[in-house]
Amino acid sequence: MKINSKNIVEWPRGQLDFSAGCIVMGVLNITPDSFSDGGQFFDTNKAIGHGLKMAADGAAIIDVGGESTRPNSEPVSAEQQIKRVVPVIEALAKKINVPISIDTYNFEVAKAALNAGAAMVNDITALSNKQLGKLVAEQQVPIVLMHMQGTPATMQAEPKYEDVVAEVHQFLLERAKKAQGFGIAKDRIFIDPGIGFGKTLEHNLLLLRNIDRFAASSYRVCIGTSRKSFIGQITSKENPAERIFGTAATVALCVAAGVSIVRVHDVAEMVDVVKVSRAI
Repeated sequence: MKINSKNIVEWPRGQLDFSAGCIVMGVLNITPDSFSDGGQFFDTNKAIGHGLKMAADGAAIIDVGGESTRPNSEPVSAEQQIKRVVPVIEALAKKINVPISIDTYNFEVAKAALNAGAAMVNDITALSNKQLGKLVAEQQVPIVLMHMQGTPATMQAEPKYEDVVAEVHQFLLERAKKAQGFGIAKDRIFIDPGIGFGKTLEHNLLLLRNIDRFAASSYRVCIGTSRKSFIGQITSKENPAERIFGTAATVALCVAAGVSIVRVHDVAEMVDVVKVSRAI
């Protein structure tokens, strides 16, 4: 990998420091219907305030999204997403010096967000859009490539795999090579197995049990388990906000397995989990 001895990934508008190990990406959903915090930060000023707090709490990346991708969710127009995310990104970019990621698979949304000050892209469709691949290459920014079976509206209907670990692993390596084909630098490509995106409880557990296999690839791993329904199934916690300790267990195990980025809602708490896990 093209990473220096201090494990700092650099690009023209930012950098990520992995010299101590895993880092935390904070989730900022500017939506009325996200599964965990829908509506909580839909107001622009509240979203900006929460972004600032996550940065102060130790988030190394703030991941901003204007469209819910929870199970059974419906698409939101690019125009509406841009209206939601751009004012927040513009404000945060002026006030914090951690990279802001745009959580989108839409070319127009990504372009507007990058122009507003975003410094990386988080794509749940792993570059299904060629325009987006070219944009990321041109802008020289990092990208997270995630696996999803189906679409948010259909993904949890009846997920099926012959070998979920092998299939997801192969898919992500193929998409990572595709990203390099667009001209995206290898060290700026992150792979995400897509926990909860077209997976049953057992699929999620198998992926987490074998997450070291993904971390052993030549690409860094980003993973999002935070507050997800599989944790609720295990702990009998219906309220996503009550799944913090279950989330903490997954974060600790992911850090130990060599994951580079954990994407979480509860930044202050998970920063502590990451720090202790790294120290051990």
